[in-house]
Amino acid sequence: MSFKYQKYQELKTLVELLLSDVNKAHVYDPTWKSLLGEISGFFAREIAVFTDLESRQQSYQTEISKQIRLLELDMMFLQSAKQTLTIKLRLESIQQRAEILIRYCQNILEISY
Repeated sequence: MSFKYQKYQELKTLVELLLSDVNKAHVYDPTWKSLLGEISGFFAREIAVFTDLESRQQSYQTEISKQIRLLELDMMFLQSAKQTLTIKLRLESIQQRAEILIRYCQNILEISY
């Protein structure tokens, strides 16, 4: 596996860790903010710098970037949510975005084979 695909695997692992934590929770956990910062920073430092991608890979990379930004927004909304229903909906939204990110990473890894 090439270096760049190893980085996508590492990103996928970080997102899976976040998803695992969110799946177990019923309320916001402040540790998620640092984990999400780690995901965002890792993407910016280790993956966004890849410029020699095929068109399909570039599309996935762009979508991953977008989903990370939306995940950060969802996390902010969850952090400020007070009502049980709102918290539940925000947690579901975060779970869905994390699952999308995992699928995108997996798709890029499959392209490499």
